[in-house]
Amino acid sequence: MYKPLFFILFFAGTLFNFAQEQAPPQTDLRIYDIIDAVSADRIETDIRKLAGFGTRNTFSDTVSETRGIGAARRFIKNEFDNISQQCNNCLEVFYQKDFVTKEGNARVPKDAWVVNVVAVQRGKKYPNRYIIMSGDIDSRAGDTMDFTTDAPGANDNASGMAGAMEAARVLSKYEFDSSIVYLGLSGEEQGLFGGQGFAKMAKEEGWDIIGVFNNDMIGNIKGVDGVIDNRSFRIFSEPVPPTETEQERNRRRFYGGEVDGISRQLARYVHKTTEAYMPEMNPMMIYRLDRFGRGGHHRPFNDLGFPGIRIMEAHENYDQQHQDIRTEDGIDYGDVVEHVNFEYAKKLTAVNAINMAKLAWAPPAPTEVAIGGIVEPSAKLKWEKPEDSDAAGYKIYWRETTAPQWQYSRYVGDVDHFTLEGIVIDNYFFGVAAVGKDGNESVVVFPSNVFRD
Repeated sequence: MYKPLFFILFFAGTLFNFAQEQAPPQTDLRIYDIIDAVSADRIETDIRKLAGFGTRNTFSDTVSETRGIGAARRFIKNEFDNISQQCNNCLEVFYQKDFVTKEGNARVPKDAWVVNVVAVQRGKKYPNRYIIMSGDIDSRAGDTMDFTTDAPGANDNASGMAGAMEAARVLSKYEFDSSIVYLGLSGEEQGLFGGQGFAKMAKEEGWDIIGVFNNDMIGNIKGVDGVIDNRSFRIFSEPVPPTETEQERNRRRFYGGEVDGISRQLARYVHKTTEAYMPEMNPMMIYRLDRFGRGGHHRPFNDLGFPGIRIMEAHENYDQQHQDIRTEDGIDYGDVVEHVNFEYAKKLTAVNAINMAKLAWAPPAPTEVAIGGIVEPSAKLKWEKPEDSDAAGYKIYWRETTAPQWQYSRYVGDVDHFTLEGIVIDNYFFGVAAVGKDGNESVVVFPSNVFRD
């Protein structure tokens, strides 16, 4: 009489164990809700407000309530404060500033404070792990030293700043394991001063920054070349950190990794996530720190060893960048609101929001990833599990050495080593990511060590 109960319990236990061994889900349905929640109307409102301050040159008026960078940064802080009130004070909002002087700085017309606006959404499990989305507060006219002429900077870079504010509105409705920072940086046009000051502060305070998304111009769809494209966008990333050692550079000669630095892995993460959840978009990975010979506010973070990328429109219009407002020979110059496509800015804001969400929900990445299998028929990998990690398991990625994206993967469970039988180490590059119970993954970690059994 007890046999049926025994078999029922045995079968149930077997199903439970089988379920425990399965890989986490591939799709997080919350990501679609985040995409849908981003509002083009709210982004438009913020861009118009920021452009309406006349000029936001870093050295413009700081006292007026209607004109200059002082009014702009107070508006941004007030918006972050309002967002925080709506999520039960979930944001820590503050100013961060550094003093810059004319001495030694060719683009600084006078000594002044460079003031950033910061909103931190503190993570519940890993509060010292940070994902940052930045936009630039400041704008400029044709002459960067001219801090009085109108320079609305609607696309460059009210669009990126409005995107960061909108991301805060959407993501503040959720709780995350890691911290997210919504950041307004100043002094970009004069030499990346805001980013330098903030990155230095983060380094000194021991922040574990796992990704910086610098958004600089995300609202233009018509290029100076006449191309109109509201789907494509660029992801700029440098190949390896500038902080790598001579030993690390020498090791790459023999083991590879010339395009596998931490910022490049972050770029691949954004590319993969976008293709999975926003297939209508066309992410373009650009293998360069920034546009040719130019710079952006992710660079100061890269300089200190943090992973950072630039997300921006695919087709720039130079008639509408760094130009005094005027009409010459039938051409309208100037960065005004009429040239901004708010629906496109919405899409790129959503790209940022979903990638920050997935990273903030993901467990910490594995550390001390090492690879073996030299002159053997199979590739071997081993790694350290972070002490505070609650990962469901780990996934090994590999790709052909000429492939830009990870092509193959295998979920290997909650282990710290694995052998890929029949996969020859000579023909591929490899990496390892941590996978959460909800399926969200860390950035892939490229091996930094080699071992021999």
